[in-house]
Amino acid sequence: MPIKDAAWHDRMYNNRALVPDFAEHFAHWKSASVLAREALKPLLDVAYGEGPSETLDIFPAAKANAPVVIFIHGGYWRSLDKSDHSFVAPALRDMGACVVVVNYALCPGSDAQPVTVPDIALQMARATAWVGRHIAEHGGDRSNITVIGHSAGGHLAAMLLGCDWKAVGRDVPAGLVRKGLSISGLFDLAPVRKTPFVQGDLRLTPEHVRMCSPAKWRRPRQGVLFTVVGGDESPEFLRHNRLIHQAWGPKTVPVCEDLPGLNHFSVVTDLTSVGSRLNTLAHTLIHQASA
Repeated sequence: MPIKDAAWHDRMYNNRALVPDFAEHFAHWKSASVLAREALKPLLDVAYGEGPSETLDIFPAAKANAPVVIFIHGGYWRSLDKSDHSFVAPALRDMGACVVVVNYALCPGSDAQPVTVPDIALQMARATAWVGRHIAEHGGDRSNITVIGHSAGGHLAAMLLGCDWKAVGRDVPAGLVRKGLSISGLFDLAPVRKTPFVQGDLRLTPEHVRMCSPAKWRRPRQGVLFTVVGGDESPEFLRHNRLIHQAWGPKTVPVCEDLPGLNHFSVVTDLTSVGSRLNTLAHTLIHQASA
């Protein structure tokens, strides 16, 4: 058995160190995102809240009353931006979806306004509630919302599936989100708290871990979560993928797959590849009746 010390946690969770050409993936995302915005002319930087990072981009569907996809980017809750992830929109729009790519504040924030993972989770709840209230104005069907997230975004997608929407707003339907797709998500933050290279920014406390570890929750009463991870990712990311399936059970997590030949960054790009397993799963979920 390996000694699970700080160095071990860094080896398991530092995806940029595990994928030496990670910068090439980021460069592709950025250039493809510029092309996506030029081609699709989305509504950019629509405010869903009062904070400077509380904005979203809307890529309307070709037809009205379209299923809605909310995409949440990764970056360990501390880096990257929605503008780096416009590249997912064309493929999802080709599936008939109205696509919303959301932003959130990044940890650790500032001394004057610190940002924690629970703060980000609440931002995503507010962003999703905004979509529920307003997406019909942009051709989306608020009764058919799928949340897709990568890495930290995959964690946040799972949290939204278990959200108490009436606590977010009295006008928000109890079952606002019933479909989620987590790509390389993290579902228990206890080991992340022990990982030095991110803990300095995240500043996770035991209370944060308790509040924001979906694998420690009771399974949601309704809805389904598809989970995937790249087959070439670290043993810990593979474990997290199995963990949520074990915690919530096959009724709530009917799809739990390792995708061969993909790493932590190529796996999200695979979402845009027509005919790939991930692309097919996304299409199936988007057009599946809400559970």
